Amino acid sequence: MINFRLLLKGLAMGSADVIPGVSGGTIAIITGIYEELINSIKSVDNTALRYVLRGQFKDFWSHINGAFLVSVFSGVLISIFTLAKAISYLLENQPIILWSFFFGLILASTFFVFPKVINWKTCLFGVLGAGIAYLITSLSPTSSPDHLWFVFIAGAIAICAMILPGISGSFILILLAKYEYVLEAVKSFNLVVIVVFGLGCVVGLLSFSKFIHWLLQKYKDITMAALAGFMLGSLNKIWPWKEVAGESFKNLLPADYANLSGQPSQFVLAILFCVAGSIIVVMLERFGKSKE
Repeated sequence: MINFRLLLKGLAMGSADVIPGVSGGTIAIITGIYEELINSIKSVDNTALRYVLRGQFKDFWSHINGAFLVSVFSGVLISIFTLAKAISYLLENQPIILWSFFFGLILASTFFVFPKVINWKTCLFGVLGAGIAYLITSLSPTSSPDHLWFVFIAGAIAICAMILPGISGSFILILLAKYEYVLEAVKSFNLVVIVVFGLGCVVGLLSFSKFIHWLLQKYKDITMAALAGFMLGSLNKIWPWKEVAGESFKNLLPADYANLSGQPSQFVLAILFCVAGSIIVVMLERFGKSKE
């Protein structure tokens, strides 16, 4: 039932989704499962429901690519519930190294995601995608209610970003002032909040996946260009050296960070982890081509 290789990719997606500024969709693209993921989620439709109502469970399972979805989302859930504390620790104690690794990961993957067809349309949508992602990651968080209806809406919006490369679902939760609230619910296993948030995610996921599938079918090159732009623009949020004030941030040069914070910039380590992230992307790309 569970494919171990897909489970590992789901684990990587889940760990990325926990980090504000990193998108699980980006990891899905890097690991080569993005289009299959979108197509499989999109398949949970009226036809799938009819199979269930008729008791044709084998046809239902085949229609939705069930083995694939179970393997990937098992990894995502395991990662979120087991790595939430570890990611929180790294963000608190080793932020520069963590951000540097993902900076290199996403920067390198941008070049592989951008379509081979380079023309004014792909360039335009790439620039637009980068601009939109930059603006979103530059927004300041706002306050929001803790009512369950808003938790549901936050889940529906955040999950769209989680499967959209470059736009971090975790950062969207920060903008909606629900990141710490949901993370605490996961840590304390608050079932009510987790279930309501999960239902919002399901609704948002099923709706948005159909839209992404349509774009990939009709306008694949410009869609991939826009996705690459989203990834490039999101680097604004992942820059390792920043001055943080509450949930807001200001990017700094390494030397300015050291002067303002009184902490070492860890510049050499940051470069090493950035390069390591880039090498992983190149290796995954070559591995994918060899498998093809």
